[in-house]
Amino acid sequence: MKWDEISFFKKTEFDCKCGCGRNEMDADFMRKLDELRRRFDFPFIVTSGYRCPEYNSQVSSTGLTGPHTTGHAVDLALFGRKVFSVMRHWTLGGWGTGIGLKQHGPHDKRFIHLDDIPESDSRFRPTVWTY
Repeated sequence: MKWDEISFFKKTEFDCKCGCGRNEMDADFMRKLDELRRRFDFPFIVTSGYRCPEYNSQVSSTGLTGPHTTGHAVDLALFGRKVFSVMRHWTLGGWGTGIGLKQHGPHDKRFIHLDDIPESDSRFRPTVWTY
């Protein structure tokens, strides 16, 4: 991954939050996310990027092999109209296959999950879900 090619994000935003220091974000996914961000006049605050399998198994029901462990997923702190706009571009642009939404509770706890797991994957893509 060549982080100097990414305009709107820093590598550290995507480091595993457990402290292991791993960051295995996929280069194509990051280029898509960077291009998506380029289209909007508001920041994308990353709340979760890469997760090592061990950490993912602690924080997600997807266990050791969830989308975040592949470097093909991100959670962004967004709510309201911004979520709608991002969802529309992500799906209509053909960039991704998974969208997860948590849009209830305090605004600072709301987020959107985006991923581009292949449709051939056993996770039944494309799909949308809520938390």
